[in-house]
Amino acid sequence: QLQLVESGGGLVQPGGSLRLSCAVRGFSLNSYAIAWFRQVPGKEREGLACISSTGSSANDADSVKDRFTISRDDAKNMVYLQMNSLKPEDTAVYYCNLINSWGRGTQVTVSS
Repeated sequence: QLQLVESGGGLVQPGGSLRLSCAVRGFSLNSYAIAWFRQVPGKEREGLACISSTGSSANDADSVKDRFTISRDDAKNMVYLQMNSLKPEDTAVYYCNLINSWGRGTQVTVSS
């Protein structure tokens, strides 16, 4: 059974960096695209970036372009989101998504 487990969130100061990880369990990541989303309470879930099975990536949100980078390691069944130059407005719960399955998310808080 497919299970997604996000990790790597935490409290970081503005301008800092975090690297989120998404472990894909019970399913082979090969041949599938995967994406990162985030959600702030009271707002809709926002698509951030996706990466194809061949490694082509795209940033779906203008707010994170040039700051966030998605990558994957199919040998480890892992997907990553490198987040740089973090801003307070990046505070949210971050989720990975694969074939309409979601993890529980990881909280990112950007605050001084």
